[in-house]
Amino acid sequence: MTAPLILTLALDRATFARFDAERRALFPDRRYRLPAHLTLFHALPGDDLVPIGQALLEVAARTPPLPLRFAELMDLRPGVAYRVRSEALDRLRADLAVRWQDRLTRQDRQGWRPHVTVQNKIPTEDNAYPRLAAGFAPFEGTGTGLLLWHYRGGPWEAAGDWAFGG
Repeated sequence: MTAPLILTLALDRATFARFDAERRALFPDRRYRLPAHLTLFHALPGDDLVPIGQALLEVAARTPPLPLRFAELMDLRPGVAYRVRSEALDRLRADLAVRWQDRLTRQDRQGWRPHVTVQNKIPTEDNAYPRLAAGFAPFEGTGTGLLLWHYRGGPWEAAGDWAFGG
């Protein structure tokens, strides 16, 4: 069996840079293995790489960049993530879920709460949530495309990327 695939949303440069800088600063060095990301699906079947890639090509070509609102912080106890609000993103994810309903794991069939984690799996006393919450104000960003990754137990390996074109 081929390694599973992870699908994430590509973010505009400024938004990605902000989140990735926070993630690098807030994750302990030994646990920072991945750049900042917004996961759409955690485990698509790796054996379906070609048809999944073809579907993503079609979807991305007709999808305009997605407006995103980073509306609030989530306390992961301990850790912190930014909750994302976007009707367009919710529709895109729902459409893909219907398309792939027979391929989804239990985790990917459950309710979806879009977010970007900047800190997790740290000692409680290192939790950055109180500090970040004190100065938080909602802000806007843009989803610019789709990124597909191979998951082989370590850092993710790129499997494809599709910019939104619509």
